[in-house]
Amino acid sequence: MDIETLISPLRGIVETGGPVVAILLACSVLAATVALYKLWQFYRAGVGRHVVLRQSVQLWDQHKPDAAIEALSRSKSYLAPVVRTGYFVRDTAPADLSARLEAEAEARFLKLERGFRLLDNIAQLAPLLGLFGTVLGMISAFQSLQDAGNQVDPSILAGGIWVALMTTAVGLAVAMPTSLVLSWFEQRMDSERVFAGQLIQAVVAPSESWSETQPKSNAA
Repeated sequence: MDIETLISPLRGIVETGGPVVAILLACSVLAATVALYKLWQFYRAGVGRHVVLRQSVQLWDQHKPDAAIEALSRSKSYLAPVVRTGYFVRDTAPADLSARLEAEAEARFLKLERGFRLLDNIAQLAPLLGLFGTVLGMISAFQSLQDAGNQVDPSILAGGIWVALMTTAVGLAVAMPTSLVLSWFEQRMDSERVFAGQLIQAVVAPSESWSETQPKSNAA
């Protein structure tokens, strides 16, 4: 199957639906590109893959700092640098340290959430663009009906209506999967925020005070 065979149906849809359909198809390509990039970014950052990091924090909470640091060195999670900061910056008040770690984690969340606004805009604008195309198509259909005068052909109106409604269908076809993908991304990030909050609290305030086993700054 060559490229021309794949492109030909899309070209037919664009020629039938007009510039609005062309814009919607461009939006669909953009949304798919952003979604694939975010999936790759999530994979590279280790989103949802925190087994080693969780083990490290559990060891820290069990007053085993050396084992916790060793486990942390094996973690590929994007939150590992945040936890490392909590391990070695111990000369700060717990409230201030917690605020610092939360700020560092939030900076990483914002990087992962980059592109969400674009997906949200596409999900919201695609149905409106489809409706706009339908209105334009209906106007054109009724103008054709008026120009026909007394020689009214129902097929003229019917043909204009189905072409007009096609833009609404394309708009919904673009908006629905985009909205679903965005909802999944947002749910993942909500889970990451909850997980990061639990980690930070465990690092800043372990189960018991253990200043005697506090790691040295050169242990990294």
